[in-house]
Amino acid sequence: MMKTPIYDFVCQYAEKNALRLHMPGHKGKNLLGFEKFDITEINGADSLYEADGIINESEKNAGELFGCKTLYSTEGSSLCIRAMLYLICLYAKEKNEKPLIFAGRNAHKSFLSAAVLLDFDVEWLYPEKGQTYLSCNITPEKLRESFMKADRKPTAVYVTSPDYLGNTIDIKAISHICKENGVLLIVDNAHGAYLRFLPESLHPIDAGADMCCDSAHKTLPVLTGGAYLHINRIAPSLFAENAKNALALFGSTSPSYLILQSLDIANRYLAEKFRDDLKSFAKKIENLKINLKSNGYILTEKEPLKITIDAKSYGYYGNDFAEKLSSSGIEYEFCDKDFVVMMFTPALNDEEINQIEKTLLKIAKRDKINEIPPEIPHPEKVMSIREAAMSCNQVLSVEKCCGKVLALSSVGCPPAVSVIAGGEKIDEDVIKNLQYYSAKNCIIIKK
Repeated sequence: MMKTPIYDFVCQYAEKNALRLHMPGHKGKNLLGFEKFDITEINGADSLYEADGIINESEKNAGELFGCKTLYSTEGSSLCIRAMLYLICLYAKEKNEKPLIFAGRNAHKSFLSAAVLLDFDVEWLYPEKGQTYLSCNITPEKLRESFMKADRKPTAVYVTSPDYLGNTIDIKAISHICKENGVLLIVDNAHGAYLRFLPESLHPIDAGADMCCDSAHKTLPVLTGGAYLHINRIAPSLFAENAKNALALFGSTSPSYLILQSLDIANRYLAEKFRDDLKSFAKKIENLKINLKSNGYILTEKEPLKITIDAKSYGYYGNDFAEKLSSSGIEYEFCDKDFVVMMFTPALNDEEINQIEKTLLKIAKRDKINEIPPEIPHPEKVMSIREAAMSCNQVLSVEKCCGKVLALSSVGCPPAVSVIAGGEKIDEDVIKNLQYYSAKNCIIIKK
């Protein structure tokens, strides 16, 4: 049986009923009911960024499950993304180069904040025409072409797979192209921690990525904020040697022990039950998808544990369709004018899956809405992402921003993906996109 050292330590400490003259301020006394398990770095509890005790042991357990070096984050994949990009910058520095990253345009806002903090160069990889800004299908051919056209070779390629809509990229083929060209590959796999445990792993590390992040809390039974930084065993040794420092550079000095316990105890479930549970559950969701398609739904996702409904093809705007789900007691993950996204895990039982199916099949199909979203803009770059963020700024309504330069991305989560990056000029195409996706204001550089 896989050990759970963090969880066991905290349980034993709680049973002692010691007088707590340490943080947190609740002193283990109940207000919400779980305070006795909420501790800080007391004697024996180890320390996340200097781990050599129970946290180190637990992380090694996770690494065995994922087949690589695995480190914990209690601040989601956002922390891991910044850490990965810092490690890429260290690698470039070692080679006496300014870091250049080729990045899929649907990068999470954490990538943009990392560019502000680390000041690396970015070359965007745009999706083909007709794709939503939330997806960016980077094919091996497209990547090879980008390498051939580039003035200088990038330090790394950064892609998001799965994306928020459940679309995936051929990471194995992308990895092959990167290795052919001596370029590193890092993957935002926040939505795909479970991919490692499918009958045939689709996890980025197994597909050849040098590093990736997983948000354990998104698809595994882990508390919100629990995430992994994974480093491939064949990646440059610099990454594993500096990974803890990279996380510590951006992370809180007060990591949540509640989240650490959930990551720890999840290891046992992943080792003992999850593969079997996932295999049977994925089949149920596949059957649900088949039934929905046979009743007129168009589903656009590729990954097993998402259902992404093309709402307009069913006669509704995504926001209106999502409201029908909410009024029926079903809360969706995300919606916009085009899509409604629902996320599934084996934590759902058969009765709940049947409830979802019945609800969806009761919604009457209507005439297709033919409105298409505007094409993804390719705005002019005026300055670096860092320079823009460090400029004096002001907030203006979108319709007053034409010709202005974006200072900071203000997009919320979900989906935390921006139509425009800092340092780019806002033109008519950008404004059309912002208005289509209901953005009200922009943070622009103040002149």
